[in-house]
Amino acid sequence: QVQLVESGGGQVQTGGSLRLSCAASGTIFSIDVMRWYRQAPGKQRELVAEITSDGGTTYTESVKGRFTISRDSATNTMDLQMKSLKPEDTAVYYCYMFIVGRIYWGQGAQVTVCS
Repeated sequence: QVQLVESGGGQVQTGGSLRLSCAASGTIFSIDVMRWYRQAPGKQRELVAEITSDGGTTYTESVKGRFTISRDSATNTMDLQMKSLKPEDTAVYYCYMFIVGRIYWGQGAQVTVCS
């Protein structure tokens, strides 16, 4: 049984930094796509960043240049480094992994940016 466990998040002032981590446990041979999503109150969940198995990355326009997604295939972990945070980044952040044809989600981590 594969499980994703998130850590990090919290509350910061505008312009601050936070780091989110997501660790996959269980029997895992390979992980295809890894993603971070976020959902703000009253809004739909949106894709924030994606990293493929070969390291290719994509970001939603609003976080380009501020967020960095990374992965460690040896430990089945994924990070999201967030800098220059803005109040509009406030949301619950979810990690997502596509593993051998199945989708797995983390439990969510709250990120709050105060103005």
